[in-house]
Amino acid sequence: MRLDFNQSNGVVCFGEILWDMLPHATLPGGAPMNVAYHLNKLGINASLISKTGDDTWGQDLRTILSEAAIDTKYTQIDSVLETGKVLASVGANHEVTYDIKQPVAWDAIEINNQILDAVARSSYFVYGSLASRSPKSYQTLLALKEVAAKQVFDINLRAPHYSRNIIETLLSGVHLLKMNEAELALVASWYFEGLTVKDQIKTIRDRFNIHKIVVTLGAAGAIYYENDNFFQAPTFSITVADTIGSGDAFLAGFLQGLLHQKKPSEALAYAAALGALVATQHGACPNYNSAQIDAMLVKALVV
Repeated sequence: MRLDFNQSNGVVCFGEILWDMLPHATLPGGAPMNVAYHLNKLGINASLISKTGDDTWGQDLRTILSEAAIDTKYTQIDSVLETGKVLASVGANHEVTYDIKQPVAWDAIEINNQILDAVARSSYFVYGSLASRSPKSYQTLLALKEVAAKQVFDINLRAPHYSRNIIETLLSGVHLLKMNEAELALVASWYFEGLTVKDQIKTIRDRFNIHKIVVTLGAAGAIYYENDNFFQAPTFSITVADTIGSGDAFLAGFLQGLLHQKKPSEALAYAAALGALVATQHGACPNYNSAQIDAMLVKALVV
């Protein structure tokens, strides 16, 4: 059953939509699109504010969005810039490196009343930092942040496409912050050195007044901070195909838990199970069902 919350516009995701050009395949990607895909798989209405080129690559992406039940009415088309592409390579320990082409269509997302209204009515507004690399999309994002009731910042740092000043601006007003361990350490180091993960989280909490922070820890699972309490996710013994999109799936699973008002520990375990499941398959948006997530939960290991 697909759920609408409080007569809202569901979850609205903002940012890049692109093609991940991997050694073994070319697959649709972009963190905001991945989150929207997984939310819809979980029965949550999710739409995407982005932009493709007026080209075959863009048409194929919009077709994929429609087939995945992701609303395309907020996905703009650029008559000049081409659809985004990323050259991705997988190294040792399944680490992925990216060559993100620019400028491309999602660098020029335009503000309009339609997307302002969609964000104002959303249960959560999800965004990252990558789309802020261009002034056009950055200004659009700032305008949307102004009207969003609950902002979810999936920081998603991709060097060299960010600056400390922009990240600090995007951290303002955030309801839920999602990071990985390396991103947490980097941002916390701007203010203090030599801290534990929990101390780093508290540093960011105090600096930006954010009281919900979730951090993925790779093979060690994840940790969630909410109002002076810490919750640890279970880990899973899996064979990794690749880690592309597993963090996006984790975020979608966690938001589903929040929307269903699950206990923090339950929401975190479910998110970790979905992230682990996606890591066992190739690409950011594999097909799966709820029974597979439940089966993964049974395999949870206590940290």
